[in-house]
Amino acid sequence: MPAFSDDEGAQCQFLGTVRHLEDGKVISGIEYSAYLPMAETELQKLCEEAQAQQPTHQVYIQHRLGFVAAREPSIVIRVNTKHSAEAFSLCQWYLKAIKTSVPIWKKPVWKV
Repeated sequence: MPAFSDDEGAQCQFLGTVRHLEDGKVISGIEYSAYLPMAETELQKLCEEAQAQQPTHQVYIQHRLGFVAAREPSIVIRVNTKHSAEAFSLCQWYLKAIKTSVPIWKKPVWKV
């Protein structure tokens, strides 16, 4: 994603990091899996929906798959907009939408 277009002045970036506790138990990380064709389709739909509602923004999303160790980021969402309030709002919207509609599953890897 380019740094900024001529009319953008705000960027919000969210890093979702794997916590070291899951349900009160210590984990070494999380194993993420996805059905990629469906996940990519759903992610594309979310991006199109957001662009229809707020056409003046750019977004970059990356969610890791496979094992992600505790204290490492599993997802990054970066949104560029004209104003900061829009960037924060869209970043939050993308995160919630991804968690509720993109088929990415997580399985804690318990620390022994």
